[in-house]
Amino acid sequence: MKKSFISASIASVLAMASASAMAAGPDFYGRLDLAVTNSDQGYTTQNGKDGTIFENNFSHLGVKGSEKIAEGFDVIYQMEFGVDNTTTSGKTFTARNTFLGLKTNFGTALVGRNDHVFKQSEGGFDLFGNTNADIDRLIIGQERVADGVWYYSPKIADLVTLNATYLLKDNQKDTQDQQYALSATLGDSKLKAHNFYVAAAYMDGIADVQAYRVLGQVKLADFKIGGLFQNSENNTYSNIEGNSYIVNLAYNLNGVNLKAEYGMDESGLGKYFQNASGLGDELAKANSTVATQFSDINVENITVGADYRIAKSTLLYGHYSMYKGDYKLAGAKLDLKDDNVFTVGVRFDF
Repeated sequence: MKKSFISASIASVLAMASASAMAAGPDFYGRLDLAVTNSDQGYTTQNGKDGTIFENNFSHLGVKGSEKIAEGFDVIYQMEFGVDNTTTSGKTFTARNTFLGLKTNFGTALVGRNDHVFKQSEGGFDLFGNTNADIDRLIIGQERVADGVWYYSPKIADLVTLNATYLLKDNQKDTQDQQYALSATLGDSKLKAHNFYVAAAYMDGIADVQAYRVLGQVKLADFKIGGLFQNSENNTYSNIEGNSYIVNLAYNLNGVNLKAEYGMDESGLGKYFQNASGLGDELAKANSTVATQFSDINVENITVGADYRIAKSTLLYGHYSMYKGDYKLAGAKLDLKDDNVFTVGVRFDF
């Protein structure tokens, strides 16, 4: 009897171990990212406020994992929620990337909410991502979308991937017939397997915009050098269109990551211009005669900063950003109010 009991116990343990080996996760993870910011105008801050404020830079909680269901077939999943109970935003929880998918030898397919592949094409290019100096302050195409389908090809020749996002028409609020994004990448976005990364991407309909971009980043010793070109056009107001250019540089000085970035935009579709000029409010209207009167948009941005990881989990960072520009409204030239933004913060990952 004792031998039978011991044998059954061993078998149960082995079975549980085997089942555990087939599943990766679920893994619980999160981030708490808080900063102190002083802004002249508040056009780029997370809560749109000027002066000296606290900012919650997309703190979140999530769970993710995978499980093998057959040889060469793995179910993958992720549920992530934005968390903000540190400021007066009024929204403790918000929706973030949440999906269910299938990973096979022929690629990976996801259904749910996620960053579209046009946004994902940035790789590690955005040196100040998820802060008030994110590249979305200058350009559009950085959205998280829902009710969509994603496909990621296997890495071809350990070098190339082809990716797509398609949003189901009947789930979308607007009348755009097709909303999709496509991208192709070359190299390694983390600059580890390869010391270079190049991406080309196109999107149409998402955020009521048609856009294409080409970007690249290369690692040379302790330097990272990157450049981005993007053309964007609003699908409703064809006069709201133009090119955007961003170049940046990062240098690792004994563990301190020094960063600098310069950008210019002619489309007017970034958050700074939309907030500073009032264009964002006009684009939100069903029909706006004011939106048709914008032209000759010119925006410039300079950001310098540094970050330092004091532990694997903890990052200290700080940066200064300056935004300025001008445009014409009904033929009259107008200057935007300059926005000078100083930020210091701490990010804790677990």
